[in-house]
Amino acid sequence: MKSILCIAAILCVTIFSNAQELKDGTIDTGDKFADKTLLKYESPEKISNRLAWWQEARFGMFIHWGLYAHDGCYWNGQYGRSEHMMLKLKIPIPEYEKIADAFNPKKFDAEEWVKIAKNAGMKYMVITAKHHDGYAMFNSPSNSFNIVDHSKWGKDPIKALARACENEGLKFGVYYSLGRDWHDPNCNSNNGNRSNTWDYPKEEEKVLEKYIESKVKPQLTELLTQYKPAIIWFDTPEMVTKEQSLEILKLIHEINPDCIVNQRVGNRLGDYAVREQKIPENGEPDPWESCMTLNHTWGYNKIDKEYKSVETLIYNLVDIASKGGNFLLNVGPTGEGVIPELSADRLEQMGGWLRVNGEAVYGTNVSHLKDFEWGKSTKKGNTIYLTLFKWPKNGILTIEENFDIKALSMLVFPQYEIKYEKEGLKTTFYLPDVAQDPVATVLKIELN
Repeated sequence: MKSILCIAAILCVTIFSNAQELKDGTIDTGDKFADKTLLKYESPEKISNRLAWWQEARFGMFIHWGLYAHDGCYWNGQYGRSEHMMLKLKIPIPEYEKIADAFNPKKFDAEEWVKIAKNAGMKYMVITAKHHDGYAMFNSPSNSFNIVDHSKWGKDPIKALARACENEGLKFGVYYSLGRDWHDPNCNSNNGNRSNTWDYPKEEEKVLEKYIESKVKPQLTELLTQYKPAIIWFDTPEMVTKEQSLEILKLIHEINPDCIVNQRVGNRLGDYAVREQKIPENGEPDPWESCMTLNHTWGYNKIDKEYKSVETLIYNLVDIASKGGNFLLNVGPTGEGVIPELSADRLEQMGGWLRVNGEAVYGTNVSHLKDFEWGKSTKKGNTIYLTLFKWPKNGILTIEENFDIKALSMLVFPQYEIKYEKEGLKTTFYLPDVAQDPVATVLKIELN
């Protein structure tokens, strides 16, 4: 027993000797806890306050745009498949820089992009400020491999988009590839699987810390001070350690305490979780976001014309909202700087549906009603929204819930008088015989 007590005492001393008090008075416990639950370096209240507008928004635009878009994921007639074109084709840096020399998105119009997002009902925008190829799509004084210093165009689209978003009332965010940079000699990966081994083959000589200090931190500082983004959206933490992740997170919040950071900064640090190309069946315990493509690729691919239907996109949006998540839907603009017509058309139709039914999505949360075959449910205060993707036979809808109803309506047809009756633990609604919206009809139930 004495031995056990001594061991316990030593463990306690070890844990707390590794803990450090941060500026805001919270405690960073280091890596000494054996369980897998991350202890945040900030208080839950602070994180919740920072996320308040984001959780109200529910819907945002993701933009993957870079040199891979120049010829729609082709290089010298070879198919590069996606925005990973440089890795897929193992394009040498001098050859890849020639793409930058020719890059000339002369049709780029920041106001038009923001208009498309706003008309779609999106409340925020996140664009690739630097993807895995290491090319900065912004004015980066610390590294000349950027669109202002190293392109035929020579302009700063991030600056223009940040200004356009501010003018239109959208929040603006930037994506930053953290653990992959195929232009930097010190950015390594696990066994060289995702790093540039054709230009820099000696993986064992790469020092990630040099890359973080010479490129990551200076560029993040530039992004935060030049454009004041509301979100920094990290990708691919790869070999980045928890200590390095925490340093990066502290750097961001020293400059802007209100800047939201996703948990891909590494080691599950950050404000919210990300699920890529999927919707978790039961949502997530942390605030979360699902990012998805409209077609198959993130960046512009000139042969990828297979787009999700409007019905699928609206269903995904409502499904995500019903589970307490956000939907970050991606577009891949062309090398000329144009959002493809098929993308813009899908988004315009989503916006049309949201202009009528948006209150069933924005600012809503999990209703805790059981899922039914007819659709999804969300909740806001004392109001339940039932979004019907499948119309009940003869318009008769029975819910296993004894609702104490104050008012009842359909968002698309508010003047229609809906009758209902309650029996035991069930409520039956008598709706029109046919659906009132070709995609989804929302039933609004205001409770006492």
